[in-house]
Amino acid sequence: MVETRRSSIIGPDGQPIMVPLLKGETAAPERYGARALIHYSEASGLTPARLGEIMRGANMGLAKPYLTLAIDMEERYLHYASQLQTRRLALDGVTISVSAPKGVNPKAVDFIESLIADPMFPDMVASLQDGVGKGYSVVEPIWEYEGGALRPVVYQHRDPRYFRYDEVGLRDLCLIEDSGLPGPRIEAPYFIKHEPYLRAGSPVRRGVARSAAWAFVMQTFALQDWAAFCEIYGIPFRIGKFHSSATNEDKATLLRAVRAIANDAAAIIPQGMEIDFQETNGNRGEAVFGNFISYLDGKVSLIILGQTMTAEVSKSGGSLAQAKVQENVRMDIVRFDARQNSATVNRDLIRPAVAMNFGPQDIYPTVQMELAENEDLAALGAFLGQAVPLGLKVSQNYVRKRASIPEPDEDEELLGAPAAQADASQEEAEKRQSAVGDRQSEKGAKKKDATGKKVAAEQLAALGTRCPSCGEIHGTRLAADDPTQAITALHDTDTLVDLALTDWREIRDPLLAGLLAAVGRAENYEEALANIEKAGIDSAPLQEALARATAKSRGLGDVRD
Repeated sequence: MVETRRSSIIGPDGQPIMVPLLKGETAAPERYGARALIHYSEASGLTPARLGEIMRGANMGLAKPYLTLAIDMEERYLHYASQLQTRRLALDGVTISVSAPKGVNPKAVDFIESLIADPMFPDMVASLQDGVGKGYSVVEPIWEYEGGALRPVVYQHRDPRYFRYDEVGLRDLCLIEDSGLPGPRIEAPYFIKHEPYLRAGSPVRRGVARSAAWAFVMQTFALQDWAAFCEIYGIPFRIGKFHSSATNEDKATLLRAVRAIANDAAAIIPQGMEIDFQETNGNRGEAVFGNFISYLDGKVSLIILGQTMTAEVSKSGGSLAQAKVQENVRMDIVRFDARQNSATVNRDLIRPAVAMNFGPQDIYPTVQMELAENEDLAALGAFLGQAVPLGLKVSQNYVRKRASIPEPDEDEELLGAPAAQADASQEEAEKRQSAVGDRQSEKGAKKKDATGKKVAAEQLAALGTRCPSCGEIHGTRLAADDPTQAITALHDTDTLVDLALTDWREIRDPLLAGLLAAVGRAENYEEALANIEKAGIDSAPLQEALARATAKSRGLGDVRD
């Protein structure tokens, strides 16, 4: 039993952390016992009968022989090892970032960003991918107080044979005892446990090594037969003929000569005996053994990568369209692996690290692993160039992610528009400000005048006024004395409306607040009317504003008309 003392640091479950468990290695290898470094091999002399025993034992929780076979397969089955490595390395193409929802402690976000910036972090994620083949993968972070925070300083990938699932449901992964029985259940923050959900069922039965093992057995037999065939390939079939009166000694001499002539190209035989050489067709070996092995390799590629075209090159080749379709299938698998690895890291590393350093949180920052896909920037730019002027609101962060352009630092030199274009934009902005004050135009869509002709969106945006109905800025058409001509100046009525609505929110909000409060307390229409009468809503500011605007509009009408 390991002695522990209760720490003042609170874990993600709200309980104090046991200090000794974080200071030392829990699942380190041992010289003797269940975590000994010396392990036997299961691949040597493997037969279908023995493979069946291994699989049945794994079904009951005795997975050590199965895991040993999975390790042997990565060393001996070259195609399986290559395809599995391809899937592991595919995660190097993902972008790892920190997502901070509203309400997250900024210091916690900075701390997590420092964790993923550690060069060991991508290697730890790659170690988690070992679970694709075996069904699960375990990494033990070694925690130390460093840089003013408790953080992992080393990520140790642990041999999957050091662990075993519980005997009841085969769901809880436990540290194996010296007796071979399941011991204490592993959990965060002491371990990072990754169980890829490749299919339903017990995690130990989800690994692709379970399916590839049958191909490994048959491929091993086929290679042995093909090697034996290659050993005698090109050597003619030799037939020794002896006389009916030959003695046993003569027959033995002839047999030795027939066997030796293949290697020595010379032999002596008694007189009266003959050796005939029969030519054989040696071109059948590849058609039988080679095609069978290629068939098995193709099936292994399917279960690991989901396709075969990017894994093998067939003699007949393949079309570009087929390759693109199958590449998309492969990208789906990469996104799947990235999403599942993100969930594991957030559960077993990010949340415990934040909780131990900043206390339990209602909202935690999360690590996201996103696949950077090839983006048609020309099409994206053309679409934004048309949609944004029409009023589509697009997040700059979204565009940066699509274009893979990072946020610039404060001291970095920025690209800008050419000087002539910048001057034109500045002149247009000054013209807009002098016309309508410090306002922003939210809609730049083209509108039609009374005669059906379109007015330029830029003119409408520059000469916008506030709408009497909603108080927001819109383009106007009243400024044109002749509706068929372009707008060049604001109409006096537009200016009057704009000035009258400068304080419309201050007038509206008290009225609506009293009205909504009175109606909210009512249970029926009559009670709502009674509450409104009792509320005594002050409408004097609205009446005064309407009176001033009415007087000004009458005066303007008398002068112009």
